[in-house]
Amino acid sequence: MRKIAIALGVAAAAVSTPAMANETRIEARGGIISALGTEEATAGVAAGYDFDLGDTVFAGVEVSGDKVLVDGSDIYVGFTGRLGTKIGEDTKLFAAGGYTVGEGEDVPHLGAGLQHALSDRVYVKAEYRHFFSDFADADSGVVGFGFRF
Repeated sequence: MRKIAIALGVAAAAVSTPAMANETRIEARGGIISALGTEEATAGVAAGYDFDLGDTVFAGVEVSGDKVLVDGSDIYVGFTGRLGTKIGEDTKLFAAGGYTVGEGEDVPHLGAGLQHALSDRVYVKAEYRHFFSDFADADSGVVGFGFRF
């Protein structure tokens, strides 16, 4: 009987609790990457999931594929975590860090960004990342357009 009462209590709490704004997102993005005084265009896609950690804080995970737009360049795959704050109803400010796997060398990266909702499902984003390489560090700046689910 006690187990049934606990189960009913948990079910009632789950039904009466407002839905959290956790979200799945996908995006297309493009920008510039620079290293050793050379700048190249880059384009890519990403998919991620953000978890609400309260009214103003969130954490997220993301996997991305980006290509430097020069002949012979491979696609770089990034595994990134992000932690940030919500600024009002429509904007997220975040720090990001992770690991990028690519041609010849796998490197850690750190960055920051701003994501702004244009509607319930559509957002734009700007993000900076610094890649820590043993050979030549790189910096990228991208803008993205995405959808939330």
